[in-house]
Amino acid sequence: MVTLKTPAEIELMAEAGGHLARVLRTLAGEVKAGIETRELETKSLALIQESGCIPAFLNYRPGGAHKPFPASLCVSVNDVVVHGVPSQYVIRDGDLVKLDLGVIWKGFYADAAVTVPVGNVSDEARRLTEVTRAALDAGIRAAKLGDTLGDIGWAIENTVHAAKFSVADTLTGHGIGRELHEDPWVMNTGRPGVGDVLREGMVIAIEPMVAAGKGHVRQGKDDSFMTADGSLSAHFEHTVAITKNGPRVLTE
Repeated sequence: MVTLKTPAEIELMAEAGGHLARVLRTLAGEVKAGIETRELETKSLALIQESGCIPAFLNYRPGGAHKPFPASLCVSVNDVVVHGVPSQYVIRDGDLVKLDLGVIWKGFYADAAVTVPVGNVSDEARRLTEVTRAALDAGIRAAKLGDTLGDIGWAIENTVHAAKFSVADTLTGHGIGRELHEDPWVMNTGRPGVGDVLREGMVIAIEPMVAAGKGHVRQGKDDSFMTADGSLSAHFEHTVAITKNGPRVLTE
């Protein structure tokens, strides 16, 4: 069941999103060749603590996972689409690094993700990053009062397919509020006019996950998801409120 948020609750989520945006922006600036991904996790925990927030992902077990997630930050590199676990992996020039972060502030969640190209990335990697960011923007523009979840999915899918890339299958956005994952699921594919109607007070995480290859994914032993064909992937995400004045991005 979709839980509508009051204007006061949306303001609290905007506060959460502001804290998250500042942390994520700092972390993105720390991504460079030669550092281990677990160094980003150490920084993430410190920054979240400084902000007064609680890490949303640490020890959280999403549906389908074999165990709770052991970190505050997902760091997914190259073919890993999402839920990458920070480790001793040393970031290299040319990598495509996805940072996915969630925080809790005064009982409400915010969730966002960015893709960071490292150094001299390939033309394909740069274009994939740009197209995925454009797909997020298209999805947000479609998140208008009275439109449908299918309109959002179609806007994302159309942007991705026009660039000859693929939507990562089975991976979706979601509702968000007092829980990290709430109804509804926000698909990255769809048809205009189909699906739940967007109502004032809905808050959703829109997050296109895009593959340079065919888009099929597989789940690793650490619960991360990677492209089945080993192709590059990119991921962008914002928490967005549906308002009478149009979509309101809460995590920028």
